[in-house]
Amino acid sequence: MKSQLIGFLMSFWISFSLALYFHSGEREEKCVIEDVPSDTLVTGNYKVQKWDMHKHDFLDSAPGLGMFVTVLTPTSEVILSKPYGPTATFSFTSYLSGEHVICLQSNSTRLVAFAGSKLRIHLDIRIGEHFLDEAVVQAKDKVNKVNVEIEHLLEQIHHISKEQNYEREREEKFRKTSEQTNRNILWWAVVQTLILVSIGIWQIKSLRDFFIAKKLV
Repeated sequence: MKSQLIGFLMSFWISFSLALYFHSGEREEKCVIEDVPSDTLVTGNYKVQKWDMHKHDFLDSAPGLGMFVTVLTPTSEVILSKPYGPTATFSFTSYLSGEHVICLQSNSTRLVAFAGSKLRIHLDIRIGEHFLDEAVVQAKDKVNKVNVEIEHLLEQIHHISKEQNYEREREEKFRKTSEQTNRNILWWAVVQTLILVSIGIWQIKSLRDFFIAKKLV
């Protein structure tokens, strides 16, 4: 029963990861945006493939061609700026809630005019996932191993709860923004109505004064 529960929770948590691939020029920078709660570990894995003109397929990139990873906080502060190889893992911990920008650019030193190769970047981003120590996973003591796995799952559940609280905060903020917008629209409609009524009264008075001045009434 324990193993089934662990398997279910692990499969449920994996659904919070983002796996994708995209194409990029050799000197082109590509960015993805992740909405991350505060105090959360974000781990990214990527692999770069290079287009082969002869085989007409994406092959593993040549040695020395890596990626430069930059991460910006919601306040545009750089919290990670580091070069990596063609296949690597990077991680950072958020200290602010909000949209974090993760940018990748190849470390090619060729001039833009000669850097025409197409790259395929496989990117897997996991939010709030802490990996078990390999020594623990391979431990022979099954009781300790299960205890560590349960503690790991409790930590994951805590993060899911924090993620849900963050989503509720975002929903509340969005609701307040919508209500404020609706109030602004209502007041603007009232102001427009008053302006139109005032213009109509002014026009009627002007016409009446004109007719009186011309002795038409």
